[in-house]
Amino acid sequence: MTVIAWIVEGTWPACVDAARTHAPEDAEIVLLHVSGHEIPGIAHGAFAGLLGRGHPERDPGTRLEHLAATSANQLLQNAADRLGRPCTRIERTGRVEQEVVVAAQGAELLIVARDGDRSRLGPRSLGPASRFVVDHAPCPVLLVWPELAPDLAGTPMPPPPPEPGGDGR
Repeated sequence: MTVIAWIVEGTWPACVDAARTHAPEDAEIVLLHVSGHEIPGIAHGAFAGLLGRGHPERDPGTRLEHLAATSANQLLQNAADRLGRPCTRIERTGRVEQEVVVAAQGAELLIVARDGDRSRLGPRSLGPASRFVVDHAPCPVLLVWPELAPDLAGTPMPPPPPEPGGDGR
C-alpha cells in the first residue's frame, strides 16, 4: 500500500500526523512536496526583459530556484523526522495541483490538509490547488484539518432533501 502525504508549508504537520495514525505499518509512505514554477519564471522573465541578457549568472530566477529547492529539502527532512519511520521523499516542480494529481497515480491514499479559510466549515476551507486535487485525485483522499476543526455552532446547514413522493415545495 502506498500512502502519499502532500507536504505544504504551514499545514504539513497535520498530514504527517495523519499518515502516522492512518497508514498501516507495512505501508510505503511518500512525502510529496511540489514547488511552483511561477515565481522563478517571473524573475527569469524580468531579468531577461528589463535587466539585460548579457549576464546569466546574475539571473535572480536561478537563485529563487535554488532557494526553493533548499527550502523544500529542509521541509521534507522535517516531515520525515516527524514521521519517525522509513519513507520516500519526492520533490517536484511545476503546476502544483497537477503535479500532486500525477504523483497520486497508483497510490492507495492521498493525505491533503485544508489550506483555505479554516475559521469555518465548508467548501471555502480548501484553497484552489487543494480543491483541484480533491476533485481530480485518482485515489481516495483523506482530508485533514491542520488544527482543531471549527465548532458546528453557527454553521448554516443545508435544508433537508424533499420527502419522497412530494412535489418539492
